[in-house]
Amino acid sequence: SLNSSALFHFGEIPDPATNKREKNLPIAKQTIDIIGMLKEKTKGNLTNDEEILIDHILYDLRMRYVEEMKKK
Repeated sequence: SLNSSALFHFGEIPDPATNKREKNLPIAKQTIDIIGMLKEKTKGNLTNDEEILIDHILYDLRMRYVEEMKKK
C-alpha cells in the first residue's frame, strides 16, 4: 500500500532484501503528496469509513514528516 511505502521510506520498515532500515525523505514526501492527491480526486466517492481512514493516514504521515524535518 502507499501507506506502507511511505513508512518504508521513513525507515520504519526494513528493506526485505537487505533487512536494513534506510530513510529517503523526498520519496516519503512524494508518497504523502500522492495520497493527498488521491484523497482529492476521490472526494465524494468514498464511504465515511474510507474518508476517516485516509484522513488518519495522511495526518500520521504528515506528522512523521514534520518530526523528521525538525531533526535536520
